[in-house]
Formats: sequence, structure tokens, C-alpha cells
Amino acid sequence: MSQAFRILRTTGVALVAALCYSLPALGQDFKVAMSSPPTSMDPHFQNITTNANVIEHMFEPLVMRTADGKLAPGLAESWSLINGLTWEFKIRKGAKFSDGSPVTAEDVVYSLDRPATVKNSPASFTLFTKAIINKKIMDANTVRLTTGQPSPLMPDDLVSVIIVSKKATEGLASDDFASGKGMVGTGPYKFVKFLRDDRIEMERNDNYNGPNKTPWATTTIRFIANPSTRLAALLAGDVQAIENVPTPDLGRVKTDPNLSLVTKTSQRMVFLFADWRDKSPFLTDKSGAVLPANPLKDVRVRKALSMAINRDAIRERVMEGLSESTENLVVPGSPGFVATLKSPKYDAEGAKKLLAQAGFPNGFGLTVHGPNNRLVNDEKIAQTVAQMFTRIGVDTKVDTMPMAVYAPRGGKFEFSVALIAWGGSIDLTSPMRALLACENPAKGMGVVNWAKYCNPKMDELLFKALETMDPPARNKMLQEAAAMISNDVALIPLHFQVSAWAVKKGLTYEGRGDERTYAFNFKPAK
Repeated sequence: MSQAFRILRTTGVALVAALCYSLPALGQDFKVAMSSPPTSMDPHFQNITTNANVIEHMFEPLVMRTADGKLAPGLAESWSLINGLTWEFKIRKGAKFSDGSPVTAEDVVYSLDRPATVKNSPASFTLFTKAIINKKIMDANTVRLTTGQPSPLMPDDLVSVIIVSKKATEGLASDDFASGKGMVGTGPYKFVKFLRDDRIEMERNDNYNGPNKTPWATTTIRFIANPSTRLAALLAGDVQAIENVPTPDLGRVKTDPNLSLVTKTSQRMVFLFADWRDKSPFLTDKSGAVLPANPLKDVRVRKALSMAINRDAIRERVMEGLSESTENLVVPGSPGFVATLKSPKYDAEGAKKLLAQAGFPNGFGLTVHGPNNRLVNDEKIAQTVAQMFTRIGVDTKVDTMPMAVYAPRGGKFEFSVALIAWGGSIDLTSPMRALLACENPAKGMGVVNWAKYCNPKMDELLFKALETMDPPARNKMLQEAAAMISNDVALIPLHFQVSAWAVKKGLTYEGRGDERTYAFNFKPAK
């Protein structure tokens, strides 16, 4: 044996040993920590990212999005507009559920019908299916969907609707899914076990034939709400990756030779709902008595609150740079984005003058509610905003809670001012339909309109845009609506969140604008 060969062999053995030490071997267990648990394992119970983030490991919609928000094949390998009102979707050839049964057009039709049957949904998926007035099965792998009016966003809408097995889910209640009943999907993973608020365990779905194959035989998603505890789990090797890196620890992650930081500006717009009802439960006089009339109904009061927020300070001191201030509800380049719309300049004195003009020279009392385990620094943001409101004479308290508690309460309209966010803001009709449209359950409008905002003129623009197939004309309508929303201060935008993931060296991850944390997209570095 030559000396050169011995050196080469020795070097190769050392390299393999180093790789084995630093990385879980391909095909072994992978562990990732998320910041929030799902509120339900039923894919059609609640339209919320915390649920989709987990469920989309085991299930698929017909249409997916790339990391940059472009439409891509999901369970449907193709789709086309047959005429002005009819879309045709072709199911991926050879697609099977995790139990080995074939996916059929009947399962697709059933899945599009099912959201309307789900009881007590705090954010219904009917928002995305109400436009469909007829579903026709052409053959086992082809379905045609007809809408009452032209629907340019049909493929976009179906990104949000999961396809389930009719055989496995028919007759089940939403609570049944947590035990594993009905957890039969077409995604890269199979369900193994769900421990509420703690973890979900999954294994590779060998029947999966889609584009998102996983390198891991088994995967555990842990739910760790506390940011410091989440990072500690990564540093201790209990998990190989985490989402929502704590902003105070960004520098530490960047300089740690055993970690990599991944960031991506998201489509998630963080904002405040401000109640439009005649009377609101958490608006009081300075003695604490609930006010007989709601001051937030006055646009001058809403403008004052928006002017009182120093968004630059939030970005620099709270978010450590992981936010981009906005007055738009959608990201640049999206239909309805208006470049001239800018966040109000911080002006505490101007805000006080507006309050005085509205009849509140001495301010009033207010409680800001928010989640404490859903958004990056959500509780800190709520506390900071409260301090800014207090400086203009609005004595403000803060009450935060886990998202699983917060979301149902918001859906029951229990708050006066509520911190929350809307993801997937790549077309203005998305937040308009869900957050701002006058409540109309029959049409799937205003399904998470916690503020009870209602402007028929805005709705008229929305309905026209939803039926307009010509992109320039449609964009013009949406830009007009964007200006109207801003003038009304229909809600108070704060910023677009910048997402951050930390991964062990030797792993790669592509950050996503929709903030999804997909275990199957963590790969061993080449």
C-alpha cells in the first residue's frame, strides 16, 4: 500500500467520522422546535398558520407556493382555465394517501365541501371555497370547479384548502384528529403521535410521490413557546433547528461556529385591530369605568393611536432589525401595493391634538390584548405600543396569552384593541376578504374581522376585483381600496415581520416568505 493511498484513506475516514459526529445521519430522526402548537389537528378547523405549519407535513393542498410565494403544483400536477367560469385540476399521477389508498377526484370534491360542515370554526376555510358553485368529476383524476363569477384567484385560494381522505374523515369531529383519527394525508410524512402543547411525532410516508421528499425517516416537532428555552434546546442538541430565533440572541447565533442563521422578509403583516362597535369592553374612563360610547369609532382617535407608534423604535429596539414598517397590507410587487402609502410619522404632540379635537383632551383608558407565543416579540411589541399610547394620555394596560387561548377569544369579539398578524399577504384581496370585509358568512367574507369594520364602498371594490380577470384593471381597483383602507384607519399596520431560523452547521434551509417551517426542507449540506 502506497503512502499516498494511506494518507487518502486516513483523511477519508476522519472526514466521514467528523460528518457522522456533527450531523444526524441521513435517514435518522430529525427534531425541530416551533414556537406555537396547533389549536387543532383538523386540517379544516381554523385558518391559521400555526395549524398549517404542522398539518402541511402530512397533508397537501391542490396548489402550493414556493419559498418566494409563486404558485406551484401540489396534489394537482396542473390546472387550467377552461372558460371564464370553470377551472380544471388534474390530480398528480399515482398519488396515494398514507394508508396506500389512491387519491381520487371524489376526495377532492369532498375536501372542498367539508369546511362548510366544520362546527365552531374560529376562522373558516369557506373564505376560499364560497366562490365555487359547482364541482364536477370528469374522471378519477380530474375535477372541474365552476364559479358564479369570474374568479382569477381560484388557484391562489386553493393553496389554503387541504385535501383529506373521504373514507378516513367522514363523520369525524374536529377533536377526533388529535388522537390520530382521520390523519391520513398525501404529504411527505405519516402521523404517529400528537401530545398537545408538547410535540408531534411523524415518520416518512413511503407512499408519497410529490416534490417534497424528506431525507428523515422520523421527525419530531417540539412546541417550545419560550424563546430562550427554544434556543437552549438547540444549543444542547435536543433539536437540530428552531424557528423564531430570539432577537436578543441574533448576534450569538451569528457568531456561533456550530450554528447558521437563515432570515427572510415574510409576507406576514403585523397590525392592531381597533374596535368599531358602538361600545367596547376594554375602553374606560380614567377611573376604570367602561365608556358608554366607543372613542375608537372616531377616525381622529384611530389616527392618533397610529401616530403615537414609533415604528422605527420598535424595529431597532424590540425587533433588532427584524421588521419592515408598512402602511400597505401587502408586500411590494403585489396586486394592491401602493408605493406612495407610508407609515404615519411618529408625532406624539400631533396625536394629542387629534385626541383633543375628538373630545378626549385627557385621554381615556385602554387594554391592548395580544398573543405571547405566536409572533416574533409579540408580548414585547404589545408592551411597547402600550407605553407609546400612555405617553399621549391613553392609559394603557396589556394582557397577553397563548395563541390557542387568544384566537378563540378574538373570534368572539372580546377585545377592544388586539395585536395580531395576517400572513400570505401577496394579493390585497386576501386581507380584505378576511379582515376587513363586512361580515357575510354566506359569502365567506369578514371571517376574522375582529374589529367589526364595515365600509360598503370598500366591499364594492373588493367584489369587482374578485371578478376582474384583467390584471392592470384589477390592480387599479385594489390600489383605490388600499387608499380607502388607509384613510379609514380600518386597522393599524405596524410592520412586515422578518423571519429567522437557526440550524446546526451541516444543515441547510431555505427561508420562506410564508414563514412555514417545513422539516422536510431541512437538508444535509452537500
